[in-house]
Amino acid sequence: MKKSQLFHAAVYIRLSREDGDKEESDSVGNQRKLLMEYVSKMENLILYDTYVDDGYTGTSFDRPGFKRMIADIEEGRINCIIVKDLSRFGRDYIETGRYLERVFPELGVRFISVSDGIDSIRQAYDMLLPIKNIFNEQYARDISKKIQATVKSKQKAGEFIGAFTSYGYKKSPSDKNRLVVDEYAAEVVRKVFRLYVGGMGKLGIAKLLNSEGILCPSEYKMANGENYKNCNRLESTSYWTYSTINVMLKNEMYRGNMVQGKKHQQMRSRQRLVEREDWIIVKGTHEPIIDPETWEKAQRLLKQKHRDMSLEENRNIFAGFVKCGDCGRAMAKSSWKRADGGRTYSFHCGTYKRHGKGYCTPHTLPLHVLEDIVLEDLRAVIHNIQDLRELVKSQSFHYPDTEEIAGKELVRVKGELERVQKLKKSAYEDYKEGLISKEEFRTYREDYLKKEELYTKQAEALEEKKKEGAVQDVFETPWLKRLLELKDIENLDREIIVEMIDQILVYENCKIKICYNFAHF
Repeated sequence: MKKSQLFHAAVYIRLSREDGDKEESDSVGNQRKLLMEYVSKMENLILYDTYVDDGYTGTSFDRPGFKRMIADIEEGRINCIIVKDLSRFGRDYIETGRYLERVFPELGVRFISVSDGIDSIRQAYDMLLPIKNIFNEQYARDISKKIQATVKSKQKAGEFIGAFTSYGYKKSPSDKNRLVVDEYAAEVVRKVFRLYVGGMGKLGIAKLLNSEGILCPSEYKMANGENYKNCNRLESTSYWTYSTINVMLKNEMYRGNMVQGKKHQQMRSRQRLVEREDWIIVKGTHEPIIDPETWEKAQRLLKQKHRDMSLEENRNIFAGFVKCGDCGRAMAKSSWKRADGGRTYSFHCGTYKRHGKGYCTPHTLPLHVLEDIVLEDLRAVIHNIQDLRELVKSQSFHYPDTEEIAGKELVRVKGELERVQKLKKSAYEDYKEGLISKEEFRTYREDYLKKEELYTKQAEALEEKKKEGAVQDVFETPWLKRLLELKDIENLDREIIVEMIDQILVYENCKIKICYNFAHF
């Protein structure tokens, strides 16, 4: 870059009160004023746009303003970024360093941090820059720990600290840490408990509420102006479901007890569920919606009601894999008795089966048709791969670097491990929704646990082989070896489905899409 060059500049501003930022000195307005004055004094800077992330932490770069700025850089609209200081750009020193030392130089982007006196056009980054980034990250970690300690202290004191209340409650206008009853929603909650204690099933209650036009909890909150999003539901689900009723009947908040701390998240890590014994429960913090007698009756019924289905009659080798191609719900298996005494099985869209044609269509697919389609398609895949053994051997000739080979195979094995864990979770969700029996769930869970153990051992072995440089057998990838074994396949079983298939999407008129695991490699 030359000093006489004109730069199309992006002014980037970030503020996060969760970071412990000083509102007075680092407010969006003050940052904007300082940076605009800087741009006006620099003759070779032309302001292209201002990008603001107000309320976003610096420990993650998943911010809308930042991503929009990067998109404009990649489109060639911007070749200069100006920030107040490095902490406004980011507090993750590894990612910050990657952008400043690799990404921006490769894209020809000038970087200016006004308060730090950094301008990449005038001098290379000094040795103190990574240290400053480390201090920024450490500051964020320290603030994060203090915030978590404060939050836990408030939770133990029975104060509500969540963004959204349980359906049936709202935050007190005078004290956001105290809950008061939302009478309209509370009456719906009481109705749910009355119906359940009176003998109606969870699915029946969901259908009744839908038929009466009562908004489900997420839709009700959004209708009341709350920026609410339920991350556990499918995007197209905007109605009462079996799962919603099931969760509601177990929610101890309706007894007047504050239940918090059910999830935990460390900085830059995913949320994880906390064991029930570690939840923070404080009794008698707010007005109960459900009286003690009704609550105890409902809990006794929840423990008594379960489905004892025959494993042999209901075993489904496709459980957890077959989804409706339109709404995304798991397909439910149904059966009926034939005249000859046998039984016929078919799949139907879970949404349609539970809630009717107003929410999705049947997507009916006989089980034997699905088995025939998958079996024939898998045979075709095997047939189209010529000389499989030579293909396996030939892979080794394309990768002279054994460490690189082991690394790639390790990534693949870890991907398989994540996939199996996802399938295990999917099977549990199908069990919760009543789409598979308890015995089926136990069987599939055992399958997945075995595969988790297998892939974990493979990953450990590959780590060792990377160190030793001995990877001659890595080229015989599991799916290729498995295809070799299946050359004369006659019947499908659960093991084949788990190993070969990622998911099966079913559309109307028996049109299906089979997504294979090996298609990703």
